[in-house]
Amino acid sequence: MMDGRRFDVVLFDLGNTLLYFNGDWTPILLEMDRALLAVLWERRYDLKETDFIADYSLRWLEYDRRRIADHSESSAASVLRDSLRQFGYLDPPAEDIRAALAASYAVSQAHWFLEADAQLMLEILQKEGYRLGLVSNASDAEDVYTLVDRSQLTPYFEQIVISAIQGIRKPDPRIFKPVFDHFQVAPDRMAMVGDTLSADILGARNVGIHSIWITRRADRPDNRAVMDTIKPDAMIRTLAELPALLTQPGLFPVKQSA
Repeated sequence: MMDGRRFDVVLFDLGNTLLYFNGDWTPILLEMDRALLAVLWERRYDLKETDFIADYSLRWLEYDRRRIADHSESSAASVLRDSLRQFGYLDPPAEDIRAALAASYAVSQAHWFLEADAQLMLEILQKEGYRLGLVSNASDAEDVYTLVDRSQLTPYFEQIVISAIQGIRKPDPRIFKPVFDHFQVAPDRMAMVGDTLSADILGARNVGIHSIWITRRADRPDNRAVMDTIKPDAMIRTLAELPALLTQPGLFPVKQSA
């Protein structure tokens, strides 16, 4: 506060904010399923490819519908366990589940890349004394940790909150509880940067955190559908714009704590 900074803590989303995806999800998802199945076959699971992938894919569709509706987050491991039970494997070992998911996510991880301006921006914020955190909606925590570590982002974040661990997704206010517990900073002294209006921006608004919408990769149907009802406090196109924005006089009004 004494240095005149408007904020003490800056929180970030991960996908389409700090990282971007370069690929076509449709064939990549099928490749992920086949990589997962290959590990299960190696471990002597008697599964027919077409039957298993059909069941597993359907469960993911049902899971996606449910988490959009109620913001709950079951882990990818629980989805896989449910599918394996359908084929008679009632208690698969945890190491089998982890190995299969690791092989699956390795496929998609090859298509995630660090934004060119992300690291320099984080370095600037860190040098200027901001405390940094990550709040990610993701069904597999190990996938997030791998992506963050591989992108050499781990040293910048004081805290990483993942919905797969919390059991709840942005915009539900409960996912921000560990943030407040850890940083011990009032919401009005925090800013959240993300690409998704209905998750990052609404989530921040729900708990009194200032919201910054990064639009570089945000031109999507889900965002267009709510642009008239969910308004960010500020907008940037690139991460390079963020350090200056955070100090712009009068841009962020004083909020009431949630």
